[in-house]
Formats: sequence, C-alpha cells, structure tokens
Amino acid sequence: MNIIVLIKQVPDTTDVKLDPKTGNLIREGLESIINPDDLHALEAAVSLKEVWGGTVTAISMGPPQTIDTLSEAMGLCVDKGVLLSDRAFAGADTWATSFTLGKAIEKTGQYDLILCGRQAIDGDTAQIGPQVADYLRIPQVTYVCEIEEVTEEHIVVRRRLEDGYERVECAFPALLTVIGELNTPRYPVVGRLIDACREKSPIKIWNAADIGVKTDEVGLEGSLTHVVKTFAPKFKRQGKILKGSTKEVVQDLIRKLRESEGVTACKAVAPTCQL
Repeated sequence: MNIIVLIKQVPDTTDVKLDPKTGNLIREGLESIINPDDLHALEAAVSLKEVWGGTVTAISMGPPQTIDTLSEAMGLCVDKGVLLSDRAFAGADTWATSFTLGKAIEKTGQYDLILCGRQAIDGDTAQIGPQVADYLRIPQVTYVCEIEEVTEEHIVVRRRLEDGYERVECAFPALLTVIGELNTPRYPVVGRLIDACREKSPIKIWNAADIGVKTDEVGLEGSLTHVVKTFAPKFKRQGKILKGSTKEVVQDLIRKLRESEGVTACKAVAPTCQL
C-alpha cells in the first residue's frame, strides 16, 4: 500500500503574538512544530504500512526551513519526503495550496491512500484535505476517528459527528482527514532523524518547474482570495462604582443602561423596577 501524508510546519501556538502595526504573526524566536493533527495522520500511515507493506511519503509546502518538519517525519518511520519550496508558492490561499499539493501528488506516481490532519492550528480552515481530493477527483472522508477495516480494494472508517459517529466504506484511491482521537503518535527514532540530515537524505526539494506549474497558477497570483488585513481584537472593560442609597444606585444604573447601547434591551426591564 502506497500512502501519502500531507503535513505542515506551524508555529507553536502556545505563545503566538501579532505585530500591532502590521497585524502579521511574529515568527522571530517562535518555535515551529509539525501540525498536531498531522502527527496522527503520520502514525496512521506508518501503522498501515507495518501491516500491508508499501511506502509512506510525506509532502509539505513551505520555506526552506520546513525541511526540519520532514526530517522529523523521517524519524517517525516515513520512507520518503518531498518539500515544495519556491518563492512562487508564497502567499497561497487554500485553493492555490491545494492545487500545488495536488500537482506534487500526481508527480509522485501511483498511490492508494492520502492522509492529512483535519486542520492546521495556524489557519483552522480544514479546507486543504477536501480541496486536494476534489482536485484529484477521488473520494474523501473527513473527521476520521477510527479505521475499522482495510482490504485491497477499500477502507472502512468511522467519522466523528456532533452527536455520534458515521461508518463509511470508501474505495481506493481515497483521501482521509483524521482527528486526534484516531491514535497516539509514536516517538521519533534517533537513528532515522540522523539519516534524514545526511547528504543522501530521502527528502527531495521540488520547485514550481519540477511539478509542472506556471507561477501565475500558484502562490499569491494563483489565489482566489486575498487577506486584506489581520488584527487581534481588543477587549477593554470599563468599570464604575455607583454610590448612594439603594434607590439612588438603581435609578442611576437604569439611566446609564438607557444611555448605553443596551437601551433597547433595557426598555422592557426598566418600567417593572420597584423600590
């Protein structure tokens, strides 16, 4: 069974800060990690390979330092890695990203299953997996929390719903997006981490020309949406202590509520107040 896993390098969101002037994420000094949901996709892929044989290939798109993420994937017993890195890929929205990943998957050759995390913690769109499946025109199952059965022709999974589960049978080739409930990721093997950093590393680096795309089809130019502004909402509370007798305080409070934006909600309450 040949399995492809889509992974992403993301900032560790336990300490995310935005530049107040530009609204951009401050990445300096911020640790990068493998997207948490993608770790469960990697574990599922390696576990299936251990039973069915075949290969596991991890694909990631990002700047040159993303190779660290793929090296970590190698330590988790992935066989091969592909880094999609090109200035032309910068600024891609989910559509352009999915298109780029889809072209890379086509270049890798035959595959039976594509796995990826439900969503990335830095974007939370949950769109990449479904859009890649749509581009490749293969069936997809999202929010997979259990793999129940695997044969040479199909896979049976259980997907999480808000109020229960749904059991789905899906023919190969297919794409699954998984959630953390699926498994517990293993620890990296140190020897494999070292091999990934050597000269004959199993990680390949592809640019736009390597996957056969034009620069206006990917990155910012190929995006259907554009982020105009990013900012952190400001929450500021103001308090005031009302003094006087109970009657005076209540009347003062009602007057202030009427003057505030909550005047509409207050109208139905104020006439019923009795002191």
